[in-house]
Amino acid sequence: MTAHGNPIVVLAATGKTGRRLVRTLRTAGRQVRAASRTSEVRFDWSDQDTWPAVLEGAGAVYLVAPEDPALARPFVQQATAAGVRRVVALSGRGIEQVAADSFQGMSATERAVRESDAEWTIIRPNNFCQNFDEDLWHAPLRAGRLALPIGAVPEPFIDAQDVADVAAALLTTDGHHGQVYELSGPRALTFAEAVATMAAAAGRPMRYAELTPQEYRAELLAEGVPEEVAADLGGMFAGMRAGYTAEPVDGVRRVLGREPVDFDQYAARAAAAGAWS
Repeated sequence: MTAHGNPIVVLAATGKTGRRLVRTLRTAGRQVRAASRTSEVRFDWSDQDTWPAVLEGAGAVYLVAPEDPALARPFVQQATAAGVRRVVALSGRGIEQVAADSFQGMSATERAVRESDAEWTIIRPNNFCQNFDEDLWHAPLRAGRLALPIGAVPEPFIDAQDVADVAAALLTTDGHHGQVYELSGPRALTFAEAVATMAAAAGRPMRYAELTPQEYRAELLAEGVPEEVAADLGGMFAGMRAGYTAEPVDGVRRVLGREPVDFDQYAARAAAAGAWS
């Protein structure tokens, strides 16, 4: 199933982990079917007519959850019916402790793969370092102020390339069936410390400001963020404030046999690339 002749489907192939995973697998000589609304193979969760061509002849799938939880089970069922034998599902650390109405797509995807006939593995990473320079928190940092409702609870941010490297190993090597791997960076730091690190690396002023959950929600909605996305982010920060994801974990080392990238390395690399200039 993991032979070079069997395509590996990568969903969300233009996303933070997806595009890195595509590159990593192709560098290793694997046949990859990059799938998204704008990739070489078109995939749209809301258009089920796009699903069969993505899955045909595939041996493995990197599954990034749909926003609509009702789509997870039909997709996994269709994948296994098409002959897919291995599924690596991207979830989120602390997913089992967030409010039931948050991140429903991820929760539904976990259930679907667990109940499937596929060899499944679930990865649950902490917040990506790249949230600071690719989306989510990039624009606020460029404007000089990142305001969030997290306080002094630390977060062991993980580099997206580490997530991609783990996913590549799980998709192409045996011995991981039925495993859930939590993934984090090597150390935890507060958001204020993270912003200070990036500001020093970029050589420009950037500051962290603390918001209440209510203030944060109001700012998101004022920026045009959809209600359901604001609710998911609020649920994520509630779990983080409770400390569910604050301690570093050893998932990267268990899978890859090496330590994950440190936040200082990430910040220096991103700043050198002009992320916050």
